[in-house]
Amino acid sequence: AWKMFRKVHSSGTPKFHKKSYRLSYQTNAQYGKDAKMDVYSASVKFLDKNHISLPKLGRLRVSGSHRRIIDNKDDIRIGTVTISKDTADRYFVSMQLGSDTPFVKKLAKTNSQVGVDLNTENFLTDSFGKVVANPRYYRTIKGKIAKAQKVLSRRQRRAKKEKRSLRDSKNYQKQRVLVAKLHDRVRNQRNNFLNHVTTALINNHDLVVVENLRSKNMLKNHALAMSISDVGWRSFLQKLDYKANLYNRTVISVNPKNTTQTCYACGFIMGTNGTDKLNLKDREWTCPNCHEHHIRDWNAAKNILVKGLDKLEKPKNLAKAK
Repeated sequence: AWKMFRKVHSSGTPKFHKKSYRLSYQTNAQYGKDAKMDVYSASVKFLDKNHISLPKLGRLRVSGSHRRIIDNKDDIRIGTVTISKDTADRYFVSMQLGSDTPFVKKLAKTNSQVGVDLNTENFLTDSFGKVVANPRYYRTIKGKIAKAQKVLSRRQRRAKKEKRSLRDSKNYQKQRVLVAKLHDRVRNQRNNFLNHVTTALINNHDLVVVENLRSKNMLKNHALAMSISDVGWRSFLQKLDYKANLYNRTVISVNPKNTTQTCYACGFIMGTNGTDKLNLKDREWTCPNCHEHHIRDWNAAKNILVKGLDKLEKPKNLAKAK
């Protein structure tokens, strides 16, 4: 049976139910027959800007982004509500909101198009030559995380040796929460950074062209795995995609093949006609065909933009041919 799961089913071996420190449940906001459709009248409702009422849990104090939404709109309806607890023992309320008017305003046209090259040396370089540095949040704190996890492992061994349950071991639970908060700090820093970068790209450009990177395959390279995980390419592309749909922008992903090896000026591809391919250490290079000097990532970003524009023009040309 295990061989069948490995060879036939692409999802791999099954994951069985297990105890977890992460918990969540869902409920629905119910409105009465004559109730006003707002955030103050349902079974799940805001009592004021600092308090919310939930079924079975009652009155709770809350803080978050709801204040900005409630201040700007008065025709919001509450739908599905998710109450969750994370591994750091913090509680969250997530709401599905509905409204007859859009939550976001349409952005004005900028008539700007940009290609984006993602890499580990710098987070990204665009086709205008702008470079966004890689913050490397995990690398800056991994030593502290390693020390905290060693303490956690030691307390776990001690509790098992004394035949005590980990859930009843107070010292273990204190250290577990500390480790969870350290990991959560890295996740929040990276998420905040990606939100700022993607929002800036969407606000300033009508068309954004990115590489169609397959992080899962790239993570097989043990020398680059930690750097790729730390940079958060997959989250970046996901955020860029949903924000483009939200603000009516266009995001195109292209095949990254030869975008680094191709000269933007003349189209010569390194590795052909007896030339050597560029290595990761080659950050600048000169084209042997036209002698144009290139900054590696800037040149790649320009090629990515060209590929995106070609991809955008092909459907139009096919429509004209028909």
